[in-house]
Amino acid sequence: MKISSADGFGHPAMSRRRFVGGTALATGAFAIISRSARAQVTPGIGVDFNSPATTPWVWPLAFARHAVPLPAWKRLDPLPIPAAHQRYDEFAPVKFYDMTVSECLSRPHPQLAASPATAYQGSVPGVTFMGRYGEPVLCRVRNHLPASMQGFGSSDIITHVHNGHHASESDGWPGDWYGPGQFKDHHWPHIYAGGDWREAKGTLWYHDHRMDYTAQNTYRGLAGFFLLFDHLDSGDENDPSLDAFRLPSGVPDGSRWRGCYDIPLVFTDRRYDPNGQLVMDVMNMDGHLGDKYLVNGRVQPYFEVERRKYRFRLLDGGPSRYYLFAMSNGMSFQHIANDGNLLPNPIETDHVDLGVAERADIVVDFSQVPEGVNELYFVNRLLQVSGEKPTDTILPLAESGQLLKFIIRPETGVPDNSQVPSSLRPLPEMNTPVVRTRDFRFNRRNGMWTVNGNVFDHNRTDVTFKRGTAEIWRISSSGGWAHPVHMHMEENRILTYNRKPVDSGILNCRKDVFNLYPGDEMELYVRFRDWLGRYAMHCHNTVHEDHAMMVRIDVVP
Repeated sequence: MKISSADGFGHPAMSRRRFVGGTALATGAFAIISRSARAQVTPGIGVDFNSPATTPWVWPLAFARHAVPLPAWKRLDPLPIPAAHQRYDEFAPVKFYDMTVSECLSRPHPQLAASPATAYQGSVPGVTFMGRYGEPVLCRVRNHLPASMQGFGSSDIITHVHNGHHASESDGWPGDWYGPGQFKDHHWPHIYAGGDWREAKGTLWYHDHRMDYTAQNTYRGLAGFFLLFDHLDSGDENDPSLDAFRLPSGVPDGSRWRGCYDIPLVFTDRRYDPNGQLVMDVMNMDGHLGDKYLVNGRVQPYFEVERRKYRFRLLDGGPSRYYLFAMSNGMSFQHIANDGNLLPNPIETDHVDLGVAERADIVVDFSQVPEGVNELYFVNRLLQVSGEKPTDTILPLAESGQLLKFIIRPETGVPDNSQVPSSLRPLPEMNTPVVRTRDFRFNRRNGMWTVNGNVFDHNRTDVTFKRGTAEIWRISSSGGWAHPVHMHMEENRILTYNRKPVDSGILNCRKDVFNLYPGDEMELYVRFRDWLGRYAMHCHNTVHEDHAMMVRIDVVP
């Protein structure tokens, strides 16, 4: 994320930001689009690929079912092999999951057709995992796909928990894909990185990571939420513990959502042919944009809310679109978490800016909406017309892309025991000695996306990193492209942004996605702890990732 000095919590280095932040957004400061440009685009989307017309706000917001562990009496067959996993006996699983990947039909809107989709446990998005620190699990993922796919996508899969702190063999290395009729066991120990409770991660997600096909397989539906809780972010707004934050709680489970105030929202965009079937331009290497906004797999749904606080977990599910989220009335909210992590302190703002795979948790208090106002919209103000990067154009609130309609129920005095504490999770120290500095240039060469001029080869080691040490990595983007850079297994910290120190504000936090806009450079403090093996750093514009902007990191003793 990039924050301008106008936000009041940014850094002067961010003054070249794409938009005016803070209260200026609420008071109507915005970039102006020319009439000719406006005539060429669908309002709020920026491109029109001639998908069939759809009426907004027809279907309610949908929620995935929760992943259900096996009952105590049931065992995986065949049994897992402990020797195949690092520190398995130390973190012996207390829960076991048996999850299938198969084809199904998915219909995102009644005016569109049911399209073939690839699904975790028959759900698009995939089932929501709910985990707790200190409760290790093992998940078996079975490939029940046909030998060949209809249209696009691969029948080979490998599952990655994005921002998971997992051993290499369970991380979803892109070259560890496997075919129909096979399965893979993933050991998720649910431990704090470095044993430090300040390193907790809360809003994670999981998705397919099959080398060369991540964009296509996730576009077909292979993605879902993965939420973790601990003694602070306990998931209970009525928690009697003095340590608990008591944030809005109750994550929806399938059709059960009333009384739930912790709401996961994945935002994607898609294209459909004249018959309403899902389509993807797999020959476009710049990045894939759609002309339909989807939230939790449905086109422009509605959601009934009460006049109280809600925690919304926002995920940019890609494959290539960036977002500037805001409320249609310009109201402010509390930004409490960035990527998977609670911030040291909440930030009051009226917008959140996300690149692909970034997350943000916000708390919106609907009791602050004036009486008589019963409808609001969650909107995207950022215009994007190319998969390579977003534009500099910020749409007026009235012309922004409407993503989700909130219908505010008329009841007043709704019980609300939740709170947003003034202090959340403090940052850990960066006290591991730095042993070296490396440079990584995200660029384009001969029509392919490269890092340091190289396309990805999963058999080539690009970085050998000694476990338990620290390094400074300079990452940069040249040319006219934006790259959301993601690192597996560990989160890292931004030291400088465009050669200016980052020591406060939203960028001074733990992150796993680092948004490089054209010409940007960041210095990162990087550590790898606890686990050994192969990990990846890559652009999370998944089209760039597949063609083939990725680095192999070998963590060694």
